[in-house]
Amino acid sequence: MRAVVQRVSRARVTVEGRTIGQIERGLLVLLGVGVEDGEADAAYLAEKTAALRIFEDADGKMNRNVSEACGAVLAVSQFTLFGDVRRGKRPSFDGAARPEVARGLYEYFVECVRSRGLGCETGQFQAEMQVELVNDGPVTILLDSRKSF
Repeated sequence: MRAVVQRVSRARVTVEGRTIGQIERGLLVLLGVGVEDGEADAAYLAEKTAALRIFEDADGKMNRNVSEACGAVLAVSQFTLFGDVRRGKRPSFDGAARPEVARGLYEYFVECVRSRGLGCETGQFQAEMQVELVNDGPVTILLDSRKSF
């Protein structure tokens, strides 16, 4: 499972002109589910995301997590994180999980984030979404559960 985690001052997701998920200060998480991923991957990334110390403390040092910064999470499913362009110019998405599997693991990730006491808004799975954000810093972290086990 892969995640692009961005520290934001605000972010929102719209579908057909309607806002379906929105946060102020917090983390925008673009989440991709791979064919070999399971619940352990989702739980690991949820824990890692919640614990990331990428918010500044009183001394201006990145030393606080999203909860300590009174922030929330906006989780958006993004299978294109598994796009493979090693051969040619058109991405292959063979490494991405099938939608019926990916949806369950995406929802499990959201559940794991919420179980840590964090507010977690979502995008709409398999929808054409517009994601707007103000990246604060900018701070962007790449997480991959397969590089942890």
